[in-house]
Amino acid sequence: MKRRFTEESWRKEPWFKGLVSAFMGCKNEEQIENFLRDVSTLSEMQALSERLEVARLLGRGLSYRQVAAMTGASTTTVTRVAHFIENGEGGYRHVLKVHRHHDMRKKLSGQGNSMEPQPKPKNNQKPARVSPLQKYLEK
Repeated sequence: MKRRFTEESWRKEPWFKGLVSAFMGCKNEEQIENFLRDVSTLSEMQALSERLEVARLLGRGLSYRQVAAMTGASTTTVTRVAHFIENGEGGYRHVLKVHRHHDMRKKLSGQGNSMEPQPKPKNNQKPARVSPLQKYLEK
C-alpha cells in the first residue's frame, strides 16, 4: 500500500523527517543542487521552481493573471500559491521575507512602510478586507 501524507500527520512522517534531515545535511548550494537532482525528476524540480517564482512575483504585487502570463503557470497554480502565502505554514513568507495579504508589495518595492498612517474610513468604520482572490475576481 502506498504511503500517503495527510494534513494531520505530514510533519510526523518518518519519510518526511528523513527528507528534511537530508536537506539539513547539505553544506552548500552545490550539495543541495546535487541532492535535488538525485531525489527528484526534472519535472518536479521545474514545478517547485515555478511555484517559488510565482510566489516571488505575487510578493511584488503582480496580479494573478500577470503572474500566470509571465511564468506559464496555470491560474490554478497561482491561486494555490497565493493561498499558501496567505494561509500556509509560513514557508513562502519566511523564504521571500514577505507578509500575508500581499502587503509585501510596498516592502519589496521600497515604496513605503507598512507603519505609515492609512487614511481613516468614513463613519469610523473599519475598512473592508479584500482578499487577493477577491481582487482577482474583480478584474
